[in-house]
Amino acid sequence: MAYAPSSAHRAPGRLEQIATRVAFFVAGFGLSAWAPLVPFVKARTGIDEQTLGLLLLSLGMGSIVAMPVAGFLTARVGCRVVIIASAALLCISLPLLASLSDVRLLLLVLLVFGAGVGSIDVSVNIQAIIVERAGGRPMMSGFHGLFSLGGIVGASGMAALLAAGASPVDAAWVVVAAIVVMSGVAAAGLLPYGSQRTGPAFAVPRGIVLFIGVLCFIAFLAEGAVLDWSAVFLTSVRGMEASYAGLGYAAFATTMTLGRFAGDRIVGRWGGGTVVVVGGFCAAAGFAVTLLPHWVVALVGYGLVGVGCSNIVPVLFTSVGRQTSMSESVAVPAITTLGYAGILVGPAVIGIVAHAVDLPSAFLLLVILLVGVGIGGRLLRP
Repeated sequence: MAYAPSSAHRAPGRLEQIATRVAFFVAGFGLSAWAPLVPFVKARTGIDEQTLGLLLLSLGMGSIVAMPVAGFLTARVGCRVVIIASAALLCISLPLLASLSDVRLLLLVLLVFGAGVGSIDVSVNIQAIIVERAGGRPMMSGFHGLFSLGGIVGASGMAALLAAGASPVDAAWVVVAAIVVMSGVAAAGLLPYGSQRTGPAFAVPRGIVLFIGVLCFIAFLAEGAVLDWSAVFLTSVRGMEASYAGLGYAAFATTMTLGRFAGDRIVGRWGGGTVVVVGGFCAAAGFAVTLLPHWVVALVGYGLVGVGCSNIVPVLFTSVGRQTSMSESVAVPAITTLGYAGILVGPAVIGIVAHAVDLPSAFLLLVILLVGVGIGGRLLRP
């Protein structure tokens, strides 16, 4: 269905494309800036790993609860209002997360921070669907590539500030200032409207949207498995020194980011369905390679997983924009929620399987699931 804005608004053009890229960068930047603060929170509060895990779970819960609300609001007040409000929640939360020592207050602030993360994720993807559709060419991979780049810059920038001697609070305020500036730059190109087809605030995904959501769940599950289990696998199974174990995720994140920046050209040439087919099989092969002896081979495997996963989710979001069974204001929160569920629940499932059998067997389960993604890609609209 061709996009046609209301008579009160011009069609999205280059300004809106640039603003979408900046907004995706802000989303990744703001989320990742939290990661280097986690050890400081743990030390400041004196909590154990179990309590820290519950705190981190509240971030995910805040995101999941806020996602359908963000979709509902985007359809009614526009992408610009929801994106700016979401960025404001990140700005309010980060200095508090860097300074509070009361666990109950931290729990509440993490819920708010998670709500900001989930809301900006939904609203920027709705804007991206509208802008890509109006542009008539693939752009979604590049948008998501800016999210990945923002994540790298946010985490490394915050870590560099802390390593240079800045206090967590001062470092957080630097991040806030950067978010404010970037949001101000993007504001003019953020859409003052959302999906032209509205729907209820909450709806159970069905049909093609449910199918796309399941594929998203598996793709995010694979990403969460690399994030939470690659270092454990490299040290406990492959005998790698702990100080180098982060190379597994680094290999994955690097190839994923590069793959996304090349993704629009690849999707334009081969089609989204083919990209999901090849990506699913490539990611499955990557996890299979990690099961071969020696940690060097495992690093190659994680790099293959990054290549394979890099453009699956962007293509799935584009597919949601093409389906007509549900409005984007409902469909985008639905598949985003399923994706976040993959990140939250997936690593725990991997841990259960690893405890019951072993970690290589858990990775073999991922191989099977990703082969399913590859097969499922054949059913997506070109």
